[in-house]
Amino acid sequence: MPEADDILPARLRAAGAILIGKTNAPEFGLGSHTFNEVYGATRNPYDPGRSAGGSSGGAAAALAARMLPVADGSDMMGSLRNPAAFCNVYGFRPSFGLVPADPQGDTFLHQLATDGPMGRTVEDIAHLLEVLAGPDPRVPHAVAPEPYAEALDADPRGARIGWLGDWGGAYACEPGILAACEAALGVFAEHGGNVEPVAPPFAAGRLWEAWTVLRSWAIAARLGPLHADPAKRARMKPELVWEIERGLSLSAMEVHAASVTRSAWFARLAGLFERFEALALPAAQVWPFPVDWRWPQEVAGRPMDTYHRWMEVVVPVSLAGLPCLALPAGFGAAGLPTGLQLFGPHGADRAILRLGQAYHRATDWPARRPPVP
Repeated sequence: MPEADDILPARLRAAGAILIGKTNAPEFGLGSHTFNEVYGATRNPYDPGRSAGGSSGGAAAALAARMLPVADGSDMMGSLRNPAAFCNVYGFRPSFGLVPADPQGDTFLHQLATDGPMGRTVEDIAHLLEVLAGPDPRVPHAVAPEPYAEALDADPRGARIGWLGDWGGAYACEPGILAACEAALGVFAEHGGNVEPVAPPFAAGRLWEAWTVLRSWAIAARLGPLHADPAKRARMKPELVWEIERGLSLSAMEVHAASVTRSAWFARLAGLFERFEALALPAAQVWPFPVDWRWPQEVAGRPMDTYHRWMEVVVPVSLAGLPCLALPAGFGAAGLPTGLQLFGPHGADRAILRLGQAYHRATDWPARRPPVP
């Protein structure tokens, strides 16, 4: 049991929240499948034989099962978005800096992960974000909060949304994923929005290389001391050892080159957001997979060369630190859920939530409860 609250639970408690416990997560939050040696695997409420996603898989499953009204989680590589898609709920990754990290260790260099809210409605997410958001004087990169739940209902007519699809084939997707996302985008079109396909705006390979360098560097910086202890290293899962050892092998100039790519991508996005209020991507490239898998070895016949390549579709958002709402996009032929990412420019959190609210009013997919065992 912690002896003191960090920033996030302290803000929750101050707002009157009743903290009932900690939901399950993968080891050190690595991997979009929630399993570990202590508590085992978290199962999907819509099919207990399937994964609930991760790393906030326990939070998403608890929401879907009506154990919680709202939940919080963290997102480096889709950890609020993938489990939301797998469990038919909403997950919101805020603009980097809106929800402050704890003032521990480095607070300037590593800008890949952020905490954020999850819920079964966009309104619940907006209210929880109001509690979590706001600067802390001990932490840099602050973003000023807004009244996210106020005037949340807005007319989506005229909203311009760019559909990036599978990034010109760069992101392998299982059959039915893109069709489900396109049907979800059709809801905006039915209500007066303009949805337009967008050609790949940046080389996917460059984004992936920059992402994996910066991610391994961040993980090695945080967990390298544990890896240095042979007894602790022997108990780490192999994916974590791989990340740390890769991060420890990087040179300063390799990290700089990755940051240059990230900077170029952020600048390219500025041009896209002159044309569109929001961009859209699938929230997951696969349907919820068997719970006894460690991770999908291939997607649509394409081999995955790392433990996290099957979630590459979340990288464009994470690398740029943009606000992104994972929307439920309905169910596939096997009765399993999936989702859609809707994201906008840095600081456009309120605008993205308002678009999400219009979508929720028209669909309310989370009202479709998991089957009773």
